[in-house]
Amino acid sequence: MPAPRFSSKSERKGEGAARQQQQRRDPYEVLGVFRNSTEQEIKSAYRRLALKYHPDKNQNDPVAADVFKEVTYSYNILSNSDKRRQYDTSGFEAIDSESQELELDLSSLSTMNTMFAALFSKLGVPIKTTVSATVLEEALNGSVALCPVQLGQSLCRKVEKQCAHFYSVDLTEEESKMGLVCQVHSSGKNKFKLLYFEPEENGGLSLALQEDSTKTGKISSAGMFFLGFPVYRFDRTNSMTLAKDPDSVLFKKLDGFQPCEINELKTGTHVFAVYGDNFFRSATYTIEVLCAQAFSAEKEKLRKVEAKLLSKRAELSKFENEYREVLAQFTEMTNRYAQEMQEIDYLLGQRNMIHASYTSIPHPNRSSNNGKSRTSFRASRGEGERPSREKTADRPKRKKWFNLHVKVEKRKPC
Repeated sequence: MPAPRFSSKSERKGEGAARQQQQRRDPYEVLGVFRNSTEQEIKSAYRRLALKYHPDKNQNDPVAADVFKEVTYSYNILSNSDKRRQYDTSGFEAIDSESQELELDLSSLSTMNTMFAALFSKLGVPIKTTVSATVLEEALNGSVALCPVQLGQSLCRKVEKQCAHFYSVDLTEEESKMGLVCQVHSSGKNKFKLLYFEPEENGGLSLALQEDSTKTGKISSAGMFFLGFPVYRFDRTNSMTLAKDPDSVLFKKLDGFQPCEINELKTGTHVFAVYGDNFFRSATYTIEVLCAQAFSAEKEKLRKVEAKLLSKRAELSKFENEYREVLAQFTEMTNRYAQEMQEIDYLLGQRNMIHASYTSIPHPNRSSNNGKSRTSFRASRGEGERPSREKTADRPKRKKWFNLHVKVEKRKPC
């Protein structure tokens, strides 16, 4: 009977991960899209399912909460071009589940969880937040109030946390050709999101673009620009999380350089919104919509710089292959260098020990041999003297001087 085998903790962990991968559903199946679906189709499917199963609309429903997590996880894979390619090639094994960044809806958190999230954000831990489902649903139903804003006009307002202010901008044909720039800044370094909505057939609005505010000096700002030619956006988080190997940071640095979904705005009405993304307090901001004609010099510079970045990204793939080959040769030479140095040091150490045995350090075996040789010499010498003594044994013994009998005459006293 074979002995029972007990699995180790690491083996049980691996088996659990394997079972978890088997239980995962195909992200395409979860979102209800095809493998050749475009980014816009994937995004639309995610928004529809996220609104349907959002915890705000399905309170005390654990099934809906699980579906919402599954939909969010699937969208995080398919919305990233690199992760989507890895999944299409090798499945879930190529996706590191721990590195997935799940978007956090602050409106669905309790007060205690919101406090913990704010604490982690203060400590520098990046927490990616998403727009509240309530705001998205109101926009989709067309029940939001639009505040019209003219080109060149700036408005200063304050938006509450997890709330949004909606603005409408009317563009003529000439203005749409020149392009549009929408910029928002907060002097109090408040955290917010700049949103752009597209009209739906039912008269509602669906979220198409969003930009998180970034702190620059004493202000926080966000902007969107539609210049009439392909413009790229640079997402640093995706490129850095993929670059786990320090040598790959350079080659993965431009992976987050992706084209924007919308490059130009047509004639008509367009809707922007400012969303309060703070954990506890409102955000004071100033919004301004400008014609891109005032940025003609910047447009040409941007076009040239982005063209160079695209050529650099194409060059990096070729350079990476060359770098890997040279790095492998360098690693091989470095290992041989260390091995040769170790062997030489060992041989020199052996040589020094041998030299020391001849010069400064007395060898115990050799000293004992010398003692033995002296003893044998004395013994041989003693054995050689005995016959000579035996030959002189018959000779008469000489009297020693201290045994001589000396007569002393006694003198008479005078």
